[in-house]
Amino acid sequence: MASKLLLITVFIFDLIAFGLAVAAEQRRSTAVIKQDSEVNYNYCVYDSDIATGYGVGAFLFLMVSQVIIMVASQCFCCGKPLNPGGSRAWAVILFITCWVFFFIAEVCLLAGSVRNAYHTKYRTVFSDNPPDCQTLRKGVFGAGAAFTLFTAIVSEFYYVSYSKARDGFKPYGGETGVGMGTYK
Repeated sequence: MASKLLLITVFIFDLIAFGLAVAAEQRRSTAVIKQDSEVNYNYCVYDSDIATGYGVGAFLFLMVSQVIIMVASQCFCCGKPLNPGGSRAWAVILFITCWVFFFIAEVCLLAGSVRNAYHTKYRTVFSDNPPDCQTLRKGVFGAGAAFTLFTAIVSEFYYVSYSKARDGFKPYGGETGVGMGTYK
């Protein structure tokens, strides 16, 4: 039987990660070109960098939830054997899918956080061309949020399938030899 406390805990961590990723998408850094009249050059001014913190927070919360699920299921490869059947097959499929979604979500969140924190120091002197104020492309944190949600759903189903397959296993009992007691 799957632990309800574990499922609720992982769901809360995933929900927080999703919320932080959505907040990071909404609060991405933007830049404005300013002109310094004394020295006569243009430069980039960036607004707050809160999205980087949100992205890193989402990254960490998603990582913690994945670690909790993998420790509880003994990373699928350790522990007692699983009962052959549909639950084990679904556990294998969901395990692989969970890791693929997790990896994509973590890459999006980490890359978005790093790129959002990067502020160009480029400036132009006596030029008609404005400086290139590079910012994070729209949708990177959004993709991270989407894959965080996918990871949350798949990891919950994985743990339930794993628990069904684990609890249903009954080793072959009895003696290792052939019983000849009834044949006298």
